[in-house]
Amino acid sequence: MTNKIGCLMLKNFKLQYGAVLPEAQLVYQTYGELASDRSNVILYPTSYGAQHYDIDWLIRPDSILDPSRWFIIIPNMFGNGLSSSPSNCFDCGLSEQGFWFSHVDNVRAQEQLLREVFGIERLALIYGWSMGAQQAYHWGALRSDRVARIAALCGTARTTDHNRIFLLSLRTALTADPAWNGRCFEAVPDRGFKAFARIYASWAASHAFYREGIYYQLGYTSLEDYLLRGWESNYKKRDPHNLLAMIDTWLHCDISDNSTYQGDYKGALAAIEARTLVMPATTDLYFLPEDCAAEAALIPRAKYLPIPSIWGHRAGNPYQNPEDEVFIRTAIRELLED
Repeated sequence: MTNKIGCLMLKNFKLQYGAVLPEAQLVYQTYGELASDRSNVILYPTSYGAQHYDIDWLIRPDSILDPSRWFIIIPNMFGNGLSSSPSNCFDCGLSEQGFWFSHVDNVRAQEQLLREVFGIERLALIYGWSMGAQQAYHWGALRSDRVARIAALCGTARTTDHNRIFLLSLRTALTADPAWNGRCFEAVPDRGFKAFARIYASWAASHAFYREGIYYQLGYTSLEDYLLRGWESNYKKRDPHNLLAMIDTWLHCDISDNSTYQGDYKGALAAIEARTLVMPATTDLYFLPEDCAAEAALIPRAKYLPIPSIWGHRAGNPYQNPEDEVFIRTAIRELLED
């Protein structure tokens, strides 16, 4: 097995909402070996705030994605600080709408990566959690002939109004810091980070997670210790401009907001040809099971399989939770054998 990191430079890359990046960059990591017929490819896009090394824990022979059999590519989403992001191309300019990247941009760049670097025309699976699931749905609708299977964990193809309120609260908390001048941060927004992290933590896990004090089992000494070390310190590692850019991508997520479907949300879902596994968590507060089930009903070859967990949204990324990891691993291996 070979793990390699690379970067594809994209000349004059025009973003969906108007801006042109003279030289966009797409940073990626690969795991395993590409089969001679290129039939063993899994694309695994990043989630909110994550970079490839944050989510590759599940790429192991005994875990969810087996690199001894599959060639797995993690493309870093635009805005995450490795691929083109406000922190490394702030002077490129905002779009006319005032925000940066869309999932259409992510799919276009990822497709170019697959074709130009690896000669890959079709994916065996696109596996995504949270914003990664959003990208998976976009792939399924926009490139339906190139995706055999989709595993969408804890994500929807369009951001709901309820989810938008959560995202707007994060955005408001971060930009309420006095370091924000209306366009950028002039210093580290310490108060903004503190509020941001506590809002995020309150939504990321379920009521039962907190009621049962699961964070004590993870080695934290108190709730405040968990909020500080488990949430605030992690987000402080990220550039706040990047956090805003990724929020905006999430806010504007809509599988039908493109020239192909022109607002036909149901038509976009119906166009997904891939065998699709829709896996919300039963206690997710971002992407409610009811919303995920409604989308699954519109996808012709979808199977709805909720994760029975009190971990809320984080059940879909169970690096601290072996029980949910086993549940997901079993489901993914069944999907890949189908």
